[in-house]
Amino acid sequence: VNNYGFWEDKNYVLIRKDSDKDIAEKHNISIEDLSIKIKQWKDILLTEREKRSRPRLDDKVLTSWNALMLKGYADAYRVFNDPQFLAAAIKNANFIINKQLTADGSLNHSYKDGKSTINGYLEDYAATVDAFISLYEDTLDEQWLQTAKNLTDYAFDHFFDDNSKMFYFTSDKDASLVTRNIEYRDNVIPASNSIMAKNLFKLSHYFDNEAYYNTATTMLHNINPEIASYPPGFSNWLDLMLNYTNNYYEVAIVGDKALEKIQELNQSYIPNKLIVGSTNDNTLPLLENRYVEGETYIYVCVNKACKLPVKEVEKALTLIEK
Repeated sequence: VNNYGFWEDKNYVLIRKDSDKDIAEKHNISIEDLSIKIKQWKDILLTEREKRSRPRLDDKVLTSWNALMLKGYADAYRVFNDPQFLAAAIKNANFIINKQLTADGSLNHSYKDGKSTINGYLEDYAATVDAFISLYEDTLDEQWLQTAKNLTDYAFDHFFDDNSKMFYFTSDKDASLVTRNIEYRDNVIPASNSIMAKNLFKLSHYFDNEAYYNTATTMLHNINPEIASYPPGFSNWLDLMLNYTNNYYEVAIVGDKALEKIQELNQSYIPNKLIVGSTNDNTLPLLENRYVEGETYIYVCVNKACKLPVKEVEKALTLIEK
């Protein structure tokens, strides 16, 4: 304690530098007696603390933050193959579907005390779509991919600005504001527009949707002039740019052992790829007419041009490396 180390309001934050043993020896008492005294002091402090108003507790559940966590679990499962991670991701995804998704296809932003409230922001849609795409790649359950597409289409209807070719942060269903903000600079989390652009890029491959692809490309072009001024503020955009400057692989796996092959493939780090697959006949553009009963084939494609199918992941990896 000194006359210059105040934290605020002439109070100190006291940090102990000695062990219990050192303190006991210094004051010529036993460790047991010191423990008793420490408990007495803490009881006195607790009694005084209880006289003060408790800090406010922020226990609301936000869709966007939960979606970020959901994607984290889905990605962790992909890397570590721990079923607990996948179970947590699916549980969280079902919460969003059952509690935050409304009858008209929109998302709510907040959930507290059993009530879903506040019309969703772009970050809610962008993060949820991103998470659901990752969950689809882990499970091949098309409900997640289709829901991602539905939410994307809703965002186009209610957030997209035809003039700037970017997405507003707020919906056209919200109360009118003097201006509607367009969030595009990445910060502590990626900007909602950068996440959305990456979503559109991926979904354009899944659904062979040229409008999605063109919108993602235009959004990236819109940002490009600013990137050089401060690259860390556009890191997620730069990640998307890499998908244009390098080959982007579409890996389609079709057959009874599709999930096993995906788990094996995920043991290799391949950031510039998406996975699409099915254990039976499927009408998704990258899977259509590729199912052969009793076999599992891996198709490695670039820009819709697919190489001859292979059965082994090891061979598929050589096609990607080339």
